[in-house]
Amino acid sequence: MRVKTGVVRRRRHKKLLKLARGFYSGRRKHFRKAKEQLERSLVYAYRDRRRKKRDFRRLWIVRINAAARLNDMSYSRFMHGLKLANIELDRKILADMAMNAPESFATLATTAKAAISK
Repeated sequence: MRVKTGVVRRRRHKKLLKLARGFYSGRRKHFRKAKEQLERSLVYAYRDRRRKKRDFRRLWIVRINAAARLNDMSYSRFMHGLKLANIELDRKILADMAMNAPESFATLATTAKAAISK
């Protein structure tokens, strides 16, 4: 018995080529090249969704450190002081405060200094 796959194959190819629309040259026109590139692209996308979280955390720490040093503290002492003072703000919020509200960040720094000196 012979099984014809014309319609099924065309649908599968069209679905994959639709995903490969932004690719360059034959990687968007030829099924095999598009499939190879799409597999690689999906691996990159998966990996970089995780890497993005790391990169943002590093950026927030750099910003908090810069603002803490403007207030005569290191990053680690600042974070330790916040923990001792029972202030539970995450790094994203602290970095935003450091950039957009330096006066409120300075009050946090003085609170952290006071908590460490106790």
